[in-house]
Amino acid sequence: MHAVRKPPASTSKARILVVDDHPLMRLAVQEIVREAPDLAICGEASDAAQALDLLRKTQPQLILLDLSLGEEFGLDLIRQILKTDPSWRILVLSIYDEALYAERALRAGARGYLNKREPAATILAAIRSVLQGKICLPPGVIDHVLHRLGGSHDTGVDMGGAELLSDRELQTFELLGMGVSSSQIAKRLGLSLKTVEVYRERIKEKLGLSNSNELVRRAVEWVLTNT
Repeated sequence: MHAVRKPPASTSKARILVVDDHPLMRLAVQEIVREAPDLAICGEASDAAQALDLLRKTQPQLILLDLSLGEEFGLDLIRQILKTDPSWRILVLSIYDEALYAERALRAGARGYLNKREPAATILAAIRSVLQGKICLPPGVIDHVLHRLGGSHDTGVDMGGAELLSDRELQTFELLGMGVSSSQIAKRLGLSLKTVEVYRERIKEKLGLSNSNELVRRAVEWVLTNT
């Protein structure tokens, strides 16, 4: 179930919609925001459908969004949200590797990216920064993202070739590493089995892998290391 909260009595409080499929994480965000006199949670959602519904009902000033939403992909939700209104401000709060996903989040339209491991003070500072219209990224990945957005691939960050994959290819790669079959991947992503097989072949080519066993082995290793 998703939660809807009435807008705070004080109009000075910025309304935040939290989108995360982990109840404990939503609770943690509540605790962090509760200590901030200028911020308030206006709703919580655990999947894309709930998020889009609450977006219309609560009109938040910022959406705090995880990239992992069960069987859904947060990057797709970012695009869906911004398709309804490009002015929505989205801050990604995720456990995924910033060096690989921060750029993808910004390309999708998010205003910032932060790792869930960051302390409460850093998360609050990031929320306020995005509310002020700024782009917020961890200092350690700013140069990397700027290089990548500028078209340079030589950033000194070793991501095992995953940075070469498109968003859909990376999503397929991750699901393979989680033990999901090609037919199940097709169903989850709303694709044909033939399209998933094409993605598999492209991934093998980009990562220099010779067969499906190597692909699955590399995918499992990547998931264990990065997620």
